[in-house]
Amino acid sequence: MELKDIVAITGKPGLYEIKAQSKGGIIVESLLDRKKFPITATHNISALNEIAIFTYEEEIPLRIVFKAISEKEHGKKAINPKESGKVLTSYFREILPNFDEERVYTSNIKKVLQWYNLLASNNFDFSSIKEQEEEQEENQKTKEA
Repeated sequence: MELKDIVAITGKPGLYEIKAQSKGGIIVESLLDRKKFPITATHNISALNEIAIFTYEEEIPLRIVFKAISEKEHGKKAINPKESGKVLTSYFREILPNFDEERVYTSNIKKVLQWYNLLASNNFDFSSIKEQEEEQEENQKTKEA
Protein backbone atom coordinates (compact mmCIF):
# COMPACT_ATOMS: atom_id res chain seq x y z
CA MET A 1 0.00 0.00 0.00
CA GLU A 2 1.43 3.33 -1.11
CA LEU A 3 0.18 6.79 -0.19
CA LYS A 4 -0.40 7.63 -3.87
CA ASP A 5 -3.04 4.84 -3.95
CA ILE A 6 -4.97 6.13 -0.91
CA VAL A 7 -7.92 8.47 -1.45
CA ALA A 8 -10.59 10.21 0.60
CA ILE A 9 -14.08 10.35 -0.88
CA THR A 10 -16.27 13.34 -0.05
CA GLY A 11 -19.32 12.25 1.94
CA LYS A 12 -17.91 8.82 2.83
CA PRO A 13 -16.10 7.98 6.08
CA GLY A 14 -12.53 6.74 6.23
CA LEU A 15 -9.99 6.20 3.50
CA TYR A 16 -9.95 4.01 0.43
CA GLU A 17 -7.22 2.19 -1.46
CA ILE A 18 -7.40 2.22 -5.26
CA LYS A 19 -7.48 -1.41 -6.37
CA ALA A 20 -8.19 -1.29 -10.11
CA GLN A 21 -9.27 0.80 -13.05
CA SER A 22 -12.71 0.07 -14.50
CA LYS A 23 -14.50 1.25 -17.63
CA GLY A 24 -16.52 3.85 -15.72
CA GLY A 25 -13.98 4.89 -13.08
CA ILE A 26 -11.96 3.13 -10.39
CA ILE A 27 -12.50 0.30 -7.92
CA VAL A 28 -11.63 1.18 -4.32
CA GLU A 29 -11.44 -0.82 -1.09
CA SER A 30 -12.39 0.72 2.24
CA LEU A 31 -9.64 0.67 4.88
CA LEU A 32 -12.41 0.54 7.51
CA ASP A 33 -14.36 -2.56 6.48
CA ARG A 34 -12.46 -3.91 3.42
CA LYS A 35 -15.53 -3.62 1.17
CA LYS A 36 -14.83 -2.90 -2.49
CA PHE A 37 -16.98 -0.71 -4.71
CA PRO A 38 -16.73 1.39 -7.89
CA ILE A 39 -16.16 5.15 -7.89
CA THR A 40 -17.32 7.14 -10.89
CA ALA A 41 -16.59 10.63 -12.15
CA THR A 42 -19.55 11.92 -10.12
CA HIS A 43 -17.71 11.22 -6.84
CA ASN A 44 -15.36 13.85 -5.49
CA ILE A 45 -12.11 12.17 -4.45
CA SER A 46 -8.86 13.55 -3.02
CA ALA A 47 -5.59 11.66 -3.26
CA LEU A 48 -3.72 11.95 0.06
CA ASN A 49 -0.52 12.40 -1.91
CA GLU A 50 -1.91 15.66 -3.35
CA ILE A 51 -3.06 17.25 -0.06
CA ALA A 52 -0.91 19.85 1.73
CA ILE A 53 -1.06 21.72 5.04
CA PHE A 54 -0.64 25.51 5.16
CA THR A 55 2.30 26.94 7.09
CA TYR A 56 3.31 30.57 7.34
CA GLU A 57 6.08 30.02 4.76
CA GLU A 58 4.79 27.36 2.36
CA GLU A 59 2.49 24.38 1.98
CA ILE A 60 3.80 21.13 3.49
CA PRO A 61 2.68 17.89 1.78
CA LEU A 62 0.47 15.71 3.96
CA ARG A 63 2.91 12.81 3.51
CA ILE A 64 5.60 14.83 5.34
CA VAL A 65 3.16 15.56 8.18
CA PHE A 66 2.29 11.84 8.39
CA LYS A 67 5.99 10.98 8.49
CA ALA A 68 6.56 13.50 11.32
CA ILE A 69 3.63 12.05 13.33
CA SER A 70 4.97 8.54 12.74
CA GLU A 71 8.43 9.52 13.96
CA LYS A 72 6.93 11.14 17.07
CA GLU A 73 4.70 8.12 17.77
CA HIS A 74 7.20 5.46 16.60
CA GLY A 75 4.73 4.19 13.99
CA LYS A 76 1.94 3.74 16.54
CA LYS A 77 -1.41 5.56 16.61
CA ALA A 78 -1.48 9.27 17.44
CA ILE A 79 -3.74 10.94 20.01
CA ASN A 80 -7.49 10.55 19.73
CA PRO A 81 -8.90 13.04 17.20
CA LYS A 82 -11.87 13.57 19.54
CA GLU A 83 -9.70 15.42 22.07
CA SER A 84 -10.46 19.07 22.73
CA GLY A 85 -9.45 21.68 20.17
CA LYS A 86 -6.78 23.02 22.53
CA VAL A 87 -5.18 19.59 22.95
CA LEU A 88 -5.28 18.91 19.19
CA THR A 89 -3.77 22.29 18.32
CA SER A 90 -1.02 21.85 20.91
CA TYR A 91 -0.24 18.33 19.61
CA PHE A 92 -0.21 19.53 15.98
CA ARG A 93 2.12 22.39 16.93
CA GLU A 94 4.63 19.74 18.11
CA ILE A 95 4.40 18.04 14.71
CA LEU A 96 4.37 21.15 12.52
CA PRO A 97 5.41 24.16 14.65
CA ASN A 98 4.80 26.79 11.97
CA PHE A 99 1.39 25.65 10.70
CA ASP A 100 -0.89 28.56 9.80
CA GLU A 101 -3.36 28.64 12.69
CA GLU A 102 -5.72 30.97 10.81
CA ARG A 103 -6.05 28.66 7.79
CA VAL A 104 -5.67 25.23 9.42
CA TYR A 105 -8.80 24.64 11.48
CA THR A 106 -9.33 22.17 14.33
CA SER A 107 -11.52 20.15 11.93
CA ASN A 108 -8.53 19.85 9.57
CA ILE A 109 -6.30 18.62 12.41
CA LYS A 110 -8.96 16.07 13.42
CA LYS A 111 -9.15 14.78 9.84
CA VAL A 112 -5.34 14.47 9.56
CA LEU A 113 -5.19 12.53 12.84
CA GLN A 114 -8.14 10.31 11.86
CA TRP A 115 -6.46 9.48 8.56
CA TYR A 116 -3.09 8.90 10.21
CA ASN A 117 -4.62 6.58 12.85
CA LEU A 118 -6.54 4.65 10.18
CA LEU A 119 -3.36 4.15 8.16
CA ALA A 120 -1.44 3.16 11.31
CA SER A 121 -4.11 0.60 12.24
CA ASN A 122 -3.74 -0.86 8.73
CA ASN A 123 0.04 -1.24 9.28
CA PHE A 124 0.97 1.44 6.76
CA ASP A 125 4.76 1.77 6.44
CA PHE A 126 5.31 5.47 7.12
CA SER A 127 9.08 5.00 6.83
CA SER A 128 8.57 4.36 3.10
CA ILE A 129 7.40 7.97 2.66
CA LYS A 130 10.10 9.96 0.95
CA GLU A 131 10.80 13.65 0.91
CA GLN A 132 10.18 15.23 -2.50
CA GLU A 133 13.89 15.95 -2.88
CA GLU A 134 14.83 12.30 -2.22
CA GLU A 135 12.31 11.15 -4.79
CA GLN A 136 13.60 13.60 -7.40
CA GLU A 137 17.22 12.52 -6.75
CA GLU A 138 16.28 8.86 -7.19
CA ASN A 139 14.40 9.63 -10.41
CA GLN A 140 17.39 11.59 -11.70
CA LYS A 141 19.79 8.68 -10.93
CA THR A 142 17.44 6.26 -12.70
CA LYS A 143 17.35 8.49 -15.80
CA GLU A 144 21.16 8.82 -15.82
CA ALA A 145 21.71 5.05 -15.59
